Amino acid sequence: MHDDPVLGTIELVVALLGALTLVAMVVRRRRLPLSVALVVFGLIVAAFSPSHITVAPDLVLVALLPGLVFEAAYRLHLSDLRDVVGRIGILAVPGVLVTSVVVAVVLNVTTGLPFTVAFVVGAIVSATDPVAVVATMRDVAAPRRLATLVEAESLFNDGTGIVLFAIALAAVGAAYDPVRGVGTFAVAIVSSILIGAVCGIVAVRLASIVDDHLVELTLTFVVAYGTYLIANGLGQSGVIATVVAGIVLGSDAAQAGVSERTRQAIDTVWEYVAFVLTAFAFLLIGLSIVIADLAAAAASIAWGIVAIFAGRAIVVYGILGGLRWLAARTTGGRPTTPAADTGSAPATAPRTRWPEWGQIAAMPTGWFHVLFWSGLRGAVAFALVLSLPLDVPQRGVVTSTVFGIVLFTLLVQGTTAARVISWAGVEPEPTPATAPTEP
Repeated sequence: MHDDPVLGTIELVVALLGALTLVAMVVRRRRLPLSVALVVFGLIVAAFSPSHITVAPDLVLVALLPGLVFEAAYRLHLSDLRDVVGRIGILAVPGVLVTSVVVAVVLNVTTGLPFTVAFVVGAIVSATDPVAVVATMRDVAAPRRLATLVEAESLFNDGTGIVLFAIALAAVGAAYDPVRGVGTFAVAIVSSILIGAVCGIVAVRLASIVDDHLVELTLTFVVAYGTYLIANGLGQSGVIATVVAGIVLGSDAAQAGVSERTRQAIDTVWEYVAFVLTAFAFLLIGLSIVIADLAAAAASIAWGIVAIFAGRAIVVYGILGGLRWLAARTTGGRPTTPAADTGSAPATAPRTRWPEWGQIAAMPTGWFHVLFWSGLRGAVAFALVLSLPLDVPQRGVVTSTVFGIVLFTLLVQGTTAARVISWAGVEPEPTPATAPTEP
């Protein structure tokens, strides 16, 4: 690597792009999730590297994360979210809190890790990153609403997880009022949504007065990273703000007079940007993990894995499943069974004045299994653990535990996603020619 930091950075980027190209060419033939293959490749390189590779936390939090969440949010239209917004809210807010508390309690009881420190671990691993699962859903043409639910949950709980992480860090080594923490959590979420909505609306207005696809494409990058920096500068969640701005801009692009040529350019460029950013994130995860450190923290990692599965089960089967039972009782609908799953919940949803309530009542059982197994951890957990202050108690244990959990979910859940989707009886989305007629 060159002594000049600028040239060194360029060399690193070129090396990562070369590694990405090589790994992608290999896995395309073996139908292995690219994210998983990149982590494994990074692990192999790190194992034979003469020195440990250090990744700056800002590289992931500021350089990679805004682009990743914006691209996914831009593809989510308000019309798609309308039927799943209630479930997303449950998974992204109570779901994150429940998972964090379960992880904290389990690690505190089984390993003796102080509760406040264990809660930091819980906050870090509370956000899901189902990249491999979403890619598999696209391959098998899974129902659109299921894919939207899985991906949108990840986008929003990335933001809530980061807010919770900041609160958890504040509680380490100091007396902290839980009521005040809940208030801070709620204010941060609402404020971040408002910031994102304002930035998105401003971007839509600007796009409506410009008729140049290159300028409009540049505007999307300004929105993606500018919204993140503005929200962060105001002490709020940059991720939540960027997600909201992306949804607003993506949903209103056509109404704002954005041409078809511009929309195609934005879709193509951002698809490539997201591909590269995702690849870099997972490569860096693999490069940063030291296998010897994972072995030393094996007990904490094992109990952490048990805890995230327990927390996920409580959220998906307990909270969301309980709401489906209640919705079915109050709407007169009947929850479907695995044998009856058609993958078309909207067609079987009971008619009700509250469409989302009817959708919950008719939610196929197989979807619950896919939601449970889609709780992978990835780029956000990786970025947060890198950003831990050096004076956090038992920082080494926390770091190794998080890395171990991330690695397990990617290697185990990421590689078995297709089997779980098939086992759950989730059928492909009907084509327009074969789709059932809405009653």
